[in-house]
Amino acid sequence: MARKYFGTDGVRGTIGQAPMTPDFVLKLGWAAGKVLAGDGHPLVLIGKDPRISGYMLESALQAGLAAAGVNVRLLGPMPTPAIAYLTRAFRAAAGIVISASHNPYHDNGVKFFSADGMKLPDDVEEEIEAYLDKPLVTVASNDLGKAVRINDAAGRYIEFCKRAFPTELSLKGLRVVVDCANGATYHVAPDVFRELGAEVITIANEPNGFNINDHCGATDTAILRETVLKYRADLGLALDGDGDRLIMVDHLGEIVDGDEALAVMAQERGRDYLQAGVVGTQMSNLGLEKAINRLGIPFYRAKVGDRYVMELMLKYQCVLGGESSGHVIVRDHISTGDGIVAGLQVLRAMLYSGKSLHDLKKIMRKYPQKLVNVPIKQRINLDESTPIQDAVKQAETELGERGRVLLRASGTEPLIRVMVEGEDGAETKRLAEAIADVVRNAA
Repeated sequence: MARKYFGTDGVRGTIGQAPMTPDFVLKLGWAAGKVLAGDGHPLVLIGKDPRISGYMLESALQAGLAAAGVNVRLLGPMPTPAIAYLTRAFRAAAGIVISASHNPYHDNGVKFFSADGMKLPDDVEEEIEAYLDKPLVTVASNDLGKAVRINDAAGRYIEFCKRAFPTELSLKGLRVVVDCANGATYHVAPDVFRELGAEVITIANEPNGFNINDHCGATDTAILRETVLKYRADLGLALDGDGDRLIMVDHLGEIVDGDEALAVMAQERGRDYLQAGVVGTQMSNLGLEKAINRLGIPFYRAKVGDRYVMELMLKYQCVLGGESSGHVIVRDHISTGDGIVAGLQVLRAMLYSGKSLHDLKKIMRKYPQKLVNVPIKQRINLDESTPIQDAVKQAETELGERGRVLLRASGTEPLIRVMVEGEDGAETKRLAEAIADVVRNAA
């Protein structure tokens, strides 16, 4: 069954346009309540990022869940990984996050966690979609759900994050810049690093509903780099709007992405601890795979999307996995991507080794990789387009064993992503642009 509404990470879109309308989200809350909650008066948590539409969608979701007989705990602005953790801590039937992650403020979305704090598998999302095609039937008045606001959620999550850092270590003496993307981590991330001893310089931590991810955060590190260099910080950490991504900047202002962070963590933890392997994605740089293999550790590639990374991690019982975009899962601490927890693991590697992030990242040699995002107005079947397949085959023939080509439809935006990777940067750029031109013509 093809999913109609769910993409790579929940349901997402532009506010006011289907499916991100109040009536649809109310129905989505009801459908999710019917599928996830079971019998009785089960509990579901709702958290959100600070974008302006969150108020509207929170009310709609709350109404839909109540109509299904579900009790709700409202957590307010909280990072996505905090919802995953608190869903387990509260023994809730499910957790829901209202967020469009790294997208601008005019987009929003709804994503779900099951009772174990994991992203929903495809078959459960398909079951929710099946309920969306049924009439909304409200339970009897005496069975309606209730909603209660939780006021100490931030403090609970701060303590959880601190427990992910070795007790024998301290960040005292380190100067760290934290970019909160004017998002959901604004009231938790600085406190985590400060309470562990670091001198913290915070930027983009004044959300107003409209400035989330606006020239800040994991998708735009220019201000972070400037701030790191200005204050001569040891490193900078850029989170995205909902706090599940991390992109870092070393003391020289050089970007350290999710692939490099995974390589640093893997080197510190070692072969014995990671003998089951490390999981990346189809988009992970070839340099990461080679670095992991040099450590004597198996490397696996999942489909793009952190829930697919987690599925492969569970299959092979891996502890570390992630994406170059900054979704990094540290499974011995949390069941989803967590930018704060990932940052703490890199800091742990720095302290145990006595080396700077700049030196640690040298374990991985990044292969030139060119990514072109091609906007589309309607879905394209990449496998059935002869011109596109011919362009891909031609590029693969030119690259031979020196690189690879990957085309995929974005699960969150109307885009076709064209990626070419190889030893020569000019060649990869030329081939990626050539394929992208063919995709544009097909669109």
